[in-house]
Parts: sequence; structure tokens; C-alpha cells
Amino acid sequence: MRPATSSKATWLAAAALAAAMATSGGLVAAQSAPDTENGRYSMTPIPDGVLRLDTRTGTVSTCTRNGAGWACYAVPDERTALDAEIGRLQAEVEKLKGQLAAGPTVSGKIDEPMAKSDPLKKAEPKVAEGERRIEIPLPSDQDVDRVMSFLEKAWRRLIDMANRVQKDVSGKI
Repeated sequence: MRPATSSKATWLAAAALAAAMATSGGLVAAQSAPDTENGRYSMTPIPDGVLRLDTRTGTVSTCTRNGAGWACYAVPDERTALDAEIGRLQAEVEKLKGQLAAGPTVSGKIDEPMAKSDPLKKAEPKVAEGERRIEIPLPSDQDVDRVMSFLEKAWRRLIDMANRVQKDVSGKI
């Protein structure tokens, strides 16, 4: 009987040793995996699937289940697009600076000076010589005619409006 008990004990010891080796083998296998792969992705559930963050590169992807299995698609990164646009604009600025530095002088430049007075500008009041009085230029006949025409049209419209109001009021009473 003793040998049977010892065979049971031996067998239990062998089973415990095998279990210990299997467990330690799992730990060894987990430790032997490169550290870069452990915890690289962070998953967050979303209504349509999973949002995946690559902790190494910072890339965000949406993973959804389709008929063939799971598929992950990178989410467009605004920062990357902005950096690309900034780079393009900086290159364009440098190109334009180079063209400006290498280009001819100001185009359209003329040798004779520009007129210093504006022909459409009204004449300024002049100081009469000898008397310290200011002379104010009077409007031309054309200016007076335009003002009178405007006032006549405004007066006629006012009279017409008053007549319409009077007709409306007398018709309602």
C-alpha cells in the first residue's frame, strides 16, 4: 500500500510541477514579448465598435466589425493637415521672398513727378490781399440749378403725399 500512496504523492507532485512549469512558462512567454508591444494600443468602446489609440505613434483609429471581421481605419488628424498647410505656406513665402529679392525694381515707375493738386478738389477759401478777409467761392449756376431741382421734386412729393392722406381720411369718415 505504501507504494500506492507514494505513487499518488509522486503523481500529485508531478502534476503540481507540471502546473507550476506551465504557469511559469506563461510568465516567461509574457516577459519575453517585447515591451513595445505590451500596452501599445488603448481601446475605448464607442457605439459602432472600438476607438483605438496607438500609444507609440498617437494615431487614432476606429475599428468596426463588418462581414469579414474587424477593420480599423485611421481617423483624419487635423494637426497633421495643419502642419502640412503651414509647411506649404512657409515654402511659398520663401519662394516669394526670393522672387522679390531677385526681381526688377518697382514696375510702373515714372520719371516725371505726379501732379500735386487734384483737379476735382474744390477751391479753398482765399485770403484777400491787403484786407485779412476770407473769400468763399460761390456755387456755380449749375450747382444752384441742381439744388433747386432736388427741392422742387421733394416739395411735389410732399404735397402729393399730403393729398393722398387727406383723400384716405375723407373717404373713411
